[in-house]
Amino acid sequence: MDYNYPYFYTDTICNFAHLLVDDHLKMIVINSLKFLVFRKVIEVYGYVIMPNHIHVIWNMLKINGKESPAASFTKFTAHEFKKYLAANNPLLLNQYHSEKNDRSYQFWKRDPLAIPLSRESILIQKLDYIHDNPIQEKWNLSAQPEDYRWSSANFYETGVDEFGFLTHFME
Repeated sequence: MDYNYPYFYTDTICNFAHLLVDDHLKMIVINSLKFLVFRKVIEVYGYVIMPNHIHVIWNMLKINGKESPAASFTKFTAHEFKKYLAANNPLLLNQYHSEKNDRSYQFWKRDPLAIPLSRESILIQKLDYIHDNPIQEKWNLSAQPEDYRWSSANFYETGVDEFGFLTHFME
């Protein structure tokens, strides 16, 4: 991904498992995004956390130490997922055990999707898509997009940013 350019980013839990039904794990995702925003490494224009994947519309502003912001995000969240599951659900943690040489556990699938958003109309289309995700019949997580807590839909409807890290894409 290039820097200073908006992207539609999708990352999925391995085997499409519904790991992110746990609100504590959703907060790990939120806190990772907040940390990167407050360090001025990324801007987040929109997001949704679904049971087995996330969508984020973000702009990578600069490298985070020696790694990309996306790498920092997945590394931090995976480490925190592991700590939380080791303490609270070791059986579930075992489902993410990895035989790969470079890791003991793997929570995120390899090769997340990152699509550059070259026009405002495409960004708006992707924003609508992620906000409508929770109300899809397959998920049925809320009646209205803005009712789903784990999304930026309410921010765009009311201006309220519950977690305090969003930037309106028009700013």
